[in-house]
Amino acid sequence: MKRIGSKMFLKKGFEQEYKKRHDEIWPELVKLLSDTGISEYSIFFDAETLILFAYFKIHDTVALESLPSQPIMKKWWSHMQDIMETNPDNSPVNISLSEVFYLP
Repeated sequence: MKRIGSKMFLKKGFEQEYKKRHDEIWPELVKLLSDTGISEYSIFFDAETLILFAYFKIHDTVALESLPSQPIMKKWWSHMQDIMETNPDNSPVNISLSEVFYLP
């Protein structure tokens, strides 16, 4: 199992909207993430910097490569693009982080 950490960037003034949209996350998106092998997915927010820190576990990192082509993933990115910094394809700007410490 691999642990993945990354950061994304929220636009100022959308803190509550971001939380609301995730409180109402679509069941079909949850199923896609689960079917891909993602577990223990958490997102943390730093209000001072507007940085979102995402963390999850996955058995097969190759499976992650299929997510950007999935229609529900594209629909979610489109749904979120107005409140986050995004790439031209509406995917969130996502910077991978290197793990430097782990206490099992």
